[in-house]
Amino acid sequence: MLQSIQETVFMVAVTLVIAGAAGLIVGAVLYATRPGNLFANPIVFQTLNIVINLVRPIPFIIFLTAVGPLTKAVVGTTLGTTAAIVPMVVMATVVIARVVEQNLVAVDPGIVEAASAIGARRLSILFGVVIPEALAPLILGYTFMFIAVVDMSAMAGYIGGGGLGNFAIIYGYQQFDQGATWVTVAIIVVIVQVGQFIGNRLAQRILRR
Repeated sequence: MLQSIQETVFMVAVTLVIAGAAGLIVGAVLYATRPGNLFANPIVFQTLNIVINLVRPIPFIIFLTAVGPLTKAVVGTTLGTTAAIVPMVVMATVVIARVVEQNLVAVDPGIVEAASAIGARRLSILFGVVIPEALAPLILGYTFMFIAVVDMSAMAGYIGGGGLGNFAIIYGYQQFDQGATWVTVAIIVVIVQVGQFIGNRLAQRILRR
């Protein structure tokens, strides 16, 4: 059980760090290249938009096997905790990018116009005005993604990805041990609640400022 918890924490932490950064960049590019926006570029916007729309609807349990060749090319195997991180990062990046874009689009255009009027550069407006203005909603969006990534890590157990999902399958489902299953559920619920609490508190502090 302890090893499974450690594997889950490892998968979730690595995925959130990599996908969190990549998703923020892709989401910011999506926002900035929208028609009429700071770096309007219909080719870049439509390309990213299509890729995200193609990947995001795929159920993660199917996505795990679909990107098997990519996973093997990156880490040399499709089994284990490290292998599970590859599809988790790809899927989380796509979803985070859309979350970031939606939150940035919600920023008052008047703020962007005001920054432009005083001569601020476009990159400065994007990273110094738009993103800070959307910080509280972004924190809540990343909190949502934390919960989603925990869910992904559990599903990774179906392909031998380790973690609590794998523990529940081996010691709960396959050995007909309901106790092991419910203990796993309880631990996942605690992890999610802690993450949600931290995210809510951070967002509240940002809003008060």
